Amino acid sequence: MVSLVIVPVVFIIAAIVIVSLFLHFVPVGLWISARAAGVNVGIFNLIGMRLRRVVPSKIILPLVKANKAGLDVNANQLEAHYLAGGDVDRVVDALIAAHRATMSLTFERAAAIDLAGRDVLEAVQMSVNPKVIETPFISAVAQNGIELKVRARVTVRANIDRLVGGAGEATVIARVGEGIVTSVGSAGDHSQVLENPDEISKTVLNKGLDAGTAFEILSIDIADVDVGRNIGARLQTDQAEADKRIAQAKAEERRAMAVAKEQEMHAYTQEMQAKVVEAQAEVPLAMAQAFRDGNLGVMDYYNMSNIQADTKMRKAVAAAGMPDAVGIEDNEVKPTDADDK
Repeated sequence: MVSLVIVPVVFIIAAIVIVSLFLHFVPVGLWISARAAGVNVGIFNLIGMRLRRVVPSKIILPLVKANKAGLDVNANQLEAHYLAGGDVDRVVDALIAAHRATMSLTFERAAAIDLAGRDVLEAVQMSVNPKVIETPFISAVAQNGIELKVRARVTVRANIDRLVGGAGEATVIARVGEGIVTSVGSAGDHSQVLENPDEISKTVLNKGLDAGTAFEILSIDIADVDVGRNIGARLQTDQAEADKRIAQAKAEERRAMAVAKEQEMHAYTQEMQAKVVEAQAEVPLAMAQAFRDGNLGVMDYYNMSNIQADTKMRKAVAAAGMPDAVGIEDNEVKPTDADDK
C-alpha cells in the first residue's frame, strides 16, 4: 500500500523537474511578450541564447524598447554587445535619447563608447544639456609677487565623435588651470587681475584647450578670486636668509683656518724652542771637549763667564726700567771732551 502511494509522488516530482527545465531553456513567457510587442524573434533563438549563456531577458526587453522607439536594431547586434561585456540596456537608452534629440548616433558608435568605459547615456545627455565643471582653487603669482587664488567654472558639452580616445574632465581642469596660471603670471600687477577677471576667461578660452578631449568648452567663467601671500617678499626674505647662512659658513671657515694656522705656528715655535734647548744642552759637552783638546783655557772660560754675567745684568736692568750704564755705576761721572784736553 505504501509503495502504491510513493510511485505517484515520484512521478509528480519528476514532472515538475521536467517542466522547470523546459521553461528554463524555453522562455515561453518572454517569447509571448516579444511577439505581442511586434518583435520578430523565434523560440529557437531564445533556446540558442540559453545555450550560449546569454540571459534572454537582457536582449529581448531592450529590443522591445528599441522597436517601440523606432530604432533599427536587431537581436544579433544586442547579443554580440552583451557577449563583449557591454551594457545593452544603457546603449539602447542612449540611442533612444539621441534619436529623440535628432542627434546622429549609430549603434556601432554607441557600443564602442560603452565598451571604452564611458557612460554613453550620460554623454548623450551632456550633449543636449551642457555640464558645468568647477575647478578647485588654482594658485597663481603675478609679476609683483602677490599670490592670487582663482576658481573657475567651465561649461562643457560632450563631443560624441571624440568620446572614444578623447581625454576626460581631469585633462580639461588641468589645462584650464595652466591657462589661469599663465594669464595671471603675465599680469604686471595683481590689481589688474582683480579689476578685470574676465580677461583671464578670454585669454584661456582663446587657447583652444578642448583640443584632443572628449568635450567642447563653451565658456570659462571666473567664480572667485582671492588674494593670497606675498610670495615675492617671502622669496626675497628666504634668499637673504640663505645669503646670511652662506656668509656665516664662510666666516666660520675662515676662523677655523686662522685657528689651524695659529696652532701650526704654535707647534712650529715649540719645535724651534726644543731645538734651541737641545743645542744649549750640547754647549757644556762641547766646552768639556775643548778643555780636553786644549782649545780652551781657564782664562778664556773666566772671560766668557764674565761676559755672560754682564749680559744678564744688562737684561735685568733693562727689564727693571733702569738706565743702562754699560758697566758704570750711577755715582760715577763719565769723562768729557774738556777733561781729555
